Amino acid sequence: MNMHTLNPSASVSTPSRWWQTLALVLSALVLTACERPSPESVQSGYRGTGMVQVYNARLLEVKTEKNQPPVAIPSPGSDGPKAAQAYKNVKILGHLSVGEFNRLMVSMSNWVAPQEGCAYCHALPNFEDDSKYTKVVARRMIEMTQHINADWQPHVAQTGVTCYTCHRGEPVPNAIWFKSNPQPYGSNFMGDKAGQNTPSPVVNLSSLPNDPFTPFLLDDQKIRVNGPTPLPSGNRQSIKQAEWTYGLMTHMSTALGVNCTYCHNTQSFQNWTNSPPQRVTAWHGIRMARDLNLNYMESLTEAFPAHRKGPTGDVPKLNCATCHQGAYKPLNGAPMAKDFPELLKPAVTPTKVAAK
Repeated sequence: MNMHTLNPSASVSTPSRWWQTLALVLSALVLTACERPSPESVQSGYRGTGMVQVYNARLLEVKTEKNQPPVAIPSPGSDGPKAAQAYKNVKILGHLSVGEFNRLMVSMSNWVAPQEGCAYCHALPNFEDDSKYTKVVARRMIEMTQHINADWQPHVAQTGVTCYTCHRGEPVPNAIWFKSNPQPYGSNFMGDKAGQNTPSPVVNLSSLPNDPFTPFLLDDQKIRVNGPTPLPSGNRQSIKQAEWTYGLMTHMSTALGVNCTYCHNTQSFQNWTNSPPQRVTAWHGIRMARDLNLNYMESLTEAFPAHRKGPTGDVPKLNCATCHQGAYKPLNGAPMAKDFPELLKPAVTPTKVAAK
């Protein structure tokens, strides 16, 4: 006898449970795409404009941990002989006392090369020797740091920067860039990809141009999407130029961990009147990056060895991510520079190329 005939419901119970199980599995799959815990929204612009930043506390905690500044070594004071009197070949920090000078050197070792220590820059035991390229670069980077803190306060304000802002305990900052080396037309079956159409982390895995830095953070191309007047007389901004602009904006958004509304009012992206103050800060930041790349990084081309250069033979350069590293303020706004007043002002103003 077929036992199902004795219990009509049995014929549907198994399929019913099967559908219930399937529904639970599908629900779990759907929910895995949901963020946990629930994201929080923070108003970043004028009320009623929808200009908010959305943060997930779980992800924000990871970023916060990565942006903790190191504890500063207490200052020994300015008493005693000067570094230029006690040591040989001190070219830019000779006005510091021996104690202040050594404190900064130890701090720089911890900021940049904690594993190698002094030997990363110095040909030990001959500290005055300049034969290592790292020492030549480090000296120039001290001048760059002083220049940023003294002359780019519209961007860094009173917070300032130190070597740790970019290096985070690594000899080479983890966010640098080189000029791209696009393949010539016909070099493969894809043809000429025009420096884009290859998903790149630089532009958040989009097909936008993967070197949006050369036009804007080295050259002085106009950062535009469209012109202020209609064709044919006013709009001379090409679609290609718009793609480069979108590439730079995508990088900035990722580098700072924010979305477009952090700097823009989406009612009109190009209108400055209703934009939040952060847009002005970002405007100065773009010009600061261009200034630093032109006057401090490019000038070190001869000092860098071949293995530290890019595919076209250029030196590493900086962009927004070099300092910010996912935080809208580097190190979450920790004012490290105040603990090192020798990094706040250059002793001698270097010759510079004007950044427009």
